[in-house]
Amino acid sequence: MAEITQTRQLPAEFIEALGKTYGAQLTEAVGGLKGLDVSKIYGPQFVAPQSALQTQAQQLGQGLGAYQPFLQAAQAATGPTAYQQFMSPYQQDVIDTSLRQFDIQAQKGLPALAAQAIGQGAYGGGREGVQRAEYQTQSDLNRALLQAQLQQQGFGQAQALASQQYNQQLGLAGQAQGLLGSQISGLSALGQQQQAQRQAELEAQKQLEFQRIYQPLQTAQQYGAGIQPLISGYPSATTIQATPSPTALQTGLGSLATLAGIYKTFNPSPLFNINTSDIRAKENINLIGKSTSGINIYTFKYKGNDNGIYKGVIAQEVPHASILDKNGFYKVDYSKIDVKFEKVS
Repeated sequence: MAEITQTRQLPAEFIEALGKTYGAQLTEAVGGLKGLDVSKIYGPQFVAPQSALQTQAQQLGQGLGAYQPFLQAAQAATGPTAYQQFMSPYQQDVIDTSLRQFDIQAQKGLPALAAQAIGQGAYGGGREGVQRAEYQTQSDLNRALLQAQLQQQGFGQAQALASQQYNQQLGLAGQAQGLLGSQISGLSALGQQQQAQRQAELEAQKQLEFQRIYQPLQTAQQYGAGIQPLISGYPSATTIQATPSPTALQTGLGSLATLAGIYKTFNPSPLFNINTSDIRAKENINLIGKSTSGINIYTFKYKGNDNGIYKGVIAQEVPHASILDKNGFYKVDYSKIDVKFEKVS
């Protein structure tokens, strides 16, 4: 009987070597991330604290009440008795002196009344007494008016000084508050600049640590992106293996296998999660969509297999879920991706 010839398609040796290298790098990179301490790239240590100038500004803010003494002094310059502290200590002396001079001048008018009474022949009479009484009454009235005028003048001056003192203290309080507020604003602005600079330094440090941790994985991904077109596009090598003609026993066993195959046709076994998904084993490949994660989904038929049309992925496009089988073809662990392998028809 004729010998049985088995044909296998294998990737080029250099492509197979690249694939193995990529798989080793990817496995090592992913393994290094399993025990990653995320506190090295996240956490409060990457938040800049307040600067010394900001702290100083806050402390000064607590002292904004330093202008209170000026307000208290201004308050003391108001009220019904506030004028008293501004009364001149010499005012009473001025009043007494003025009244003595008034009395002297008033006494000088009495001889003129006596002379008038003598000339009228009424000296010592009742008429002279009435004139003297009227003169004294008017003199006393003028004296009281003079005293009141002097007192009013002193009160007005004291009141004016009290008002001046009140305005001055308010002005000083406003100036003190304004100067302190300007100082706080300046310190706060400079402090914010220092804090922003420190935050930028911490962000740079964080990015450096992040890049250091993920660089092996990024390098492996870039390596895979470079060799993937070679793996999927480079022609495969073909090997032919001949086996001796089967013996009578093997023929019998083959018949049994044929019967078993017929049985499986009517009683197909369930599909496994891991299936041959190498692009070299497929034909009539059609892109029908993408998964949620962006993986291409295809319908296809297996070469030399008339069992129907299947839906799934290309192993070379999902290297993170692909496994190189011992027959030289890649198969996919569908549990690692968001695409379901199934028979369409």
